[in-house]
Amino acid sequence: MTHPVPGTAAPSLDLPLTIQAKFELSAQTPDRFTMLVFYRGSHCPLCKKQLEELGSRLDEFTERGISPFAISMDDEERAMKVDAEWDTGNLPLAYDMSEEKAREWGLYISTAREGSEEPAVFSEPGIALIRPDGNIYMMQHQSVPFARPSFDAILKGIDFVIEEDYPPRGTKA
Repeated sequence: MTHPVPGTAAPSLDLPLTIQAKFELSAQTPDRFTMLVFYRGSHCPLCKKQLEELGSRLDEFTERGISPFAISMDDEERAMKVDAEWDTGNLPLAYDMSEEKAREWGLYISTAREGSEEPAVFSEPGIALIRPDGNIYMMQHQSVPFARPSFDAILKGIDFVIEEDYPPRGTKA
């Protein structure tokens, strides 16, 4: 498995959104970062909690020049369930990410547990910050649904990056 390297071009992403629009990473023009929150899908209660928190805190990110998006491998039906049943506010929800694309982003891939509501194949969580030039600033991957970074920690880190003009780390491939 390979992981994208900070300081290099982010893999492309072109996905449908639940609001009948398209998300194209290359078309994003944030002041500072596009934040991609990769989530497991509609079956995951920890994802629900995470995305509902992010949805309630969008202003804290947008004030800092950050444009957040949530992304999953869910199909349209499952993504629309998230849109309708989770309280994510105005958080854009992208879906139909392929397994191949998830692997390009270095996400861990899981298969459904017998008897669960999980889809046959889905990605585990991750977070990426992408600079306006399309280069990766930060990548975080997780192989389990728990142990995700808190949004408080991410916001504090972003404040430090902005204040200190801190460079991307982990650039030595």
